[in-house]
Order: sequence, then C-alpha cells, then structure tokens
Amino acid sequence: MKTSSPTGMPLDSAQRGDGPYVWRFNTYHRVTHAVVIVSFFLLTLTGLPLRFSCALWSVPLIRLFGGVEMAGTIHRIAAVMTFGYFGAHLGWLAWLIARAKDKRSLFWGPDSMVPQPRDVVDFVRQIRWYLGRGPRPRFPRFSYMEKFDYFAVFWGVFIIGGSGLLLWFPEFFSRWLPGWVYNVATVIHADEALLASGFIFSIHFFHVHFRPDKFPIDAVMFHGRATREYMEEEHPELADQLPDGGEISRTSRADHFAPPPTRQQTLTAAVLGFAALAVGILCVGGIIWAVSFC
Repeated sequence: MKTSSPTGMPLDSAQRGDGPYVWRFNTYHRVTHAVVIVSFFLLTLTGLPLRFSCALWSVPLIRLFGGVEMAGTIHRIAAVMTFGYFGAHLGWLAWLIARAKDKRSLFWGPDSMVPQPRDVVDFVRQIRWYLGRGPRPRFPRFSYMEKFDYFAVFWGVFIIGGSGLLLWFPEFFSRWLPGWVYNVATVIHADEALLASGFIFSIHFFHVHFRPDKFPIDAVMFHGRATREYMEEEHPELADQLPDGGEISRTSRADHFAPPPTRQQTLTAAVLGFAALAVGILCVGGIIWAVSFC
C-alpha cells in the first residue's frame, strides 16, 4: 500500500507509477548501506567539534556524546565499523568474482561498476540535457553518479581511514615513520573528512532527496525495490531488459519481480530518510557557520 504526500504524489519516489515492482538492491546491499549511514554519521558528529572547536555548537555537541573522551571512543567504534564493512565488501567482491561465469562483465560492460568511457559520454550528454541542447541520457544499471559515490567510499577509507590509523596508533607507526608525517596526517584527516561530509550532505542528498523527480525521498536503498516506471526513467537501458511479467520473488534477487513495500516499510524508510536529511542539513549549516565566523 502506497503512502502519499498531501499533493497525492507517492512519498517515496521509487514507488511512482503503478508497478510492477522489481528488486533493485538485495539484502546485503541494504544492510551495508545502513552500516555506512550509521558509521558515517557517528564519525561526522564526533569529528566536526574537533575540527571546529571554536564554533558555538561544538561544546553542546561534544556534551551530547558524553564529553571528549566518550566522543573519541564513539569515533573509534565508528571507525572500526567502517573498516568492518569495507573488509566485508572486499570479501563479497572476491566471492562474486570467484563464482561469476562471465567475469569480464564484472569489470566491463553495462552492468559493471567500473568507470568506462561511456560514463564520460553520459556526463556530457547530461550537461547538454540540462542546457536544453540534447535528449536525456539513457543510463544502464549504474550511472556515472552512482559509480562516483561508490568509489568515493574507497577513496575515503584509504585516505581518511589510513590517516586516522596513524593518529590512533602513533607509537606503533612511529617505529618506521618520521614525526612530520603525523602533522600531514592531521591535516589530511580533517580536511578530507570535511570534504566527504560536505559532499554527502549537499551533492548526494540533493541527488536522492531534492531533485524534482526524487522529492521528497527516494527510499529504494531502504526497501530495495522500485516500480518499473521508476526504472524506465532512472535506468532505461536496464528496464528494456526486464521481462514483461513473471513470478514475484521474495528473496531480493536483482531484476526479479518484487512485492510492493508495505505501508510500514514505507513509513520506516521515510522516518529514517528524513532524520538523516535533517541531521545532514544541520551539519552543513554548522560547517558554513564555522567557516564564516570562526
């Protein structure tokens, strides 16, 4: 049962149209995304007060987490969660490659997450579409925007996570590294984390919340399914390959037909999505204020 906004439009843009529904993301993808959300928010909310200790909101925020020492502990727990899901994902990729019959398709082609020349072409076509100079690009399973978000996590774990490990265990790494490395690591860790937070809470949130065809929320990553109309608009090349009809699969196998999200699932996804949106907007506001007035 769909839940609608006061305008009569679906609250969840992934449920626009009449269906049928298809599985877009499986359980593993959704659980990993949930862990990413929790760990990222904890890292951001416990790290920003250190980066902007001069801001008026830094002391209340630190107190909210139980003080400096407790905030540091929570920050490290979230870091362990980050390394945990990253390691699990690498293991999942290794398992996926080992059991794939067509290994080439994992690294090249329309179903691959690996950036390709096609993505540059799609980027140019989208800019032309924005300017009214051409048709909207037809994306395959993953667009260049989704690939950028995906590999940004790899960059973040290596750069932010690596510099964080140096600062977490200075005695251990000082056996091999000179002292100036820790000064560099401090700058890299703070500035790259600030860049990641700003990107997620502005560009990424706009893409999944504030785009006209997404507003007020796209909950496909929460419940894993979307209508065929959604797929035809967001990933038309993939939608062209979907069968016309078939048996509903409840095992979240990609591209199989799915039961529609329940009202409870829709409302839960909306609450979680709007809560994340509110916190993200407050963080962006706090960052802008601190940069302007500190």
